[in-house]
Amino acid sequence: MKTRIRPVAVDLFFLPVQTRVPLKFGPETLTSVICARVAMTVTDGQGKRAQGWGETPLSVQWTWPSALSYQDRCDAMQDFCRKLAEAWIAVADEGHPIELGHRFIESILPNLLSGANARRGDGAEPMPWLAALVCSSAFDIALHDAYGRLVGLPVYWTYGPEHMSVDLAHFLEPAPGAAVSFAGRYPADYLQSPSSSLPAWHLVGGKDLLDASELTGEEPRDGYPVLLADWIERDGLTCLKVKLRGNDAEWDYDRLVQVGRIALEWDVLWLTADFNCTVTDPAYVNEILDRLMRDCPRIYQMILYVEQPFPYDLEANQIDVHSVSARKPLFMDESAHDWRLIRLGRRLGWTGVALKTCKTQTGALLSLCWAKAHGMTLMVQDLTNPMLAQIPHVLLAAHAGTIMGVETNAMQFYPAASAPEEAVHPGLYRRREGRVDLSTLRGPGFGYRIDEIKRRLPEKAAGFAI
Repeated sequence: MKTRIRPVAVDLFFLPVQTRVPLKFGPETLTSVICARVAMTVTDGQGKRAQGWGETPLSVQWTWPSALSYQDRCDAMQDFCRKLAEAWIAVADEGHPIELGHRFIESILPNLLSGANARRGDGAEPMPWLAALVCSSAFDIALHDAYGRLVGLPVYWTYGPEHMSVDLAHFLEPAPGAAVSFAGRYPADYLQSPSSSLPAWHLVGGKDLLDASELTGEEPRDGYPVLLADWIERDGLTCLKVKLRGNDAEWDYDRLVQVGRIALEWDVLWLTADFNCTVTDPAYVNEILDRLMRDCPRIYQMILYVEQPFPYDLEANQIDVHSVSARKPLFMDESAHDWRLIRLGRRLGWTGVALKTCKTQTGALLSLCWAKAHGMTLMVQDLTNPMLAQIPHVLLAAHAGTIMGVETNAMQFYPAASAPEEAVHPGLYRRREGRVDLSTLRGPGFGYRIDEIKRRLPEKAAGFAI
């Protein structure tokens, strides 16, 4: 008989983290973040219980770009997390975590978000759906971890017919005219056997220093690199992701050339360009790419793909992007909330999907299956995940079969935050020879080895039990 679970206790914690250097997101800059950590206890109805853990940074600037104050948005997201804790404990259904997670995202989360926005009052800026997904992800990840721990298996072993009561046709629909059927198919059919290590992408933020001429003397002196070449040398990096502005073509072009020249000097293999949703005309991206191809062909060749230049509200901004993807693979990131938006993106010309566990483990898996079934390429992108959040993130990349490794940059911006987790999993929180090492992950669920991690948690922000 298949194991079916339901939540019986939820505890919520908020862990504040300060960056060592600022991280620029489009027009905003991140200098601190609150991480939501969730402990969820589930039962199988036969008296057996298990506790699972999930965590995500509430990255306000990424999830909710706005002229509203940071504190107003952060407070709203933390309050929404408290509402989510209460809502999860009220879930009376039983099922596999993908079934429960999908039902929550489809039926419960929209109503919770509508209620939260109504409480903000008429005229107040509503919290976006992406912010709601990020808040929800810690709970969803904890649910998956709890299931694995209850059945005594790594969670990625539980995504087949032996454990799921329904196939993917219950959740997904093919694109019109596509020779695709999800009947009799399960997430396990689209996953690959994981490697014990992955190539690691380093983020070159808009405020990161590239060479010694940019030093001011105010840089942190904490033993970590400051200049890009020092990072490349220390960590053996081979993949660099370059954050761009999207509203200053000359700056964006110069930035790609500057980073590209350093990359060539240090034998870096790959670059990617991230415009962070600020472009509204494909010609902007095309002109930069064409100029690179003409004037710096080696740097152009190193660009493996282009990431999310256009506004993330895809339904409101249905821009035909075929001209961009004709030049380089074009990956949805902020736009890829779920498989339906990926279907729309594919029609508009997007060719790849950047998956993120911060949009829920359930949603990431379903998006992965839809995209792979329709021939789209995958990547797993970071939300600057520290502490526990790093582990489901790299595991998703290891099982997804990405275009190239995984983006991982918490060790750049707040490395000290993960010291207790790093003591147990040293290869996940320090890149060596350009890679992260997953070999220390073992045991049921996500393989956190939570009992070995000596982290003192703050006072609960919320706790509910039945």
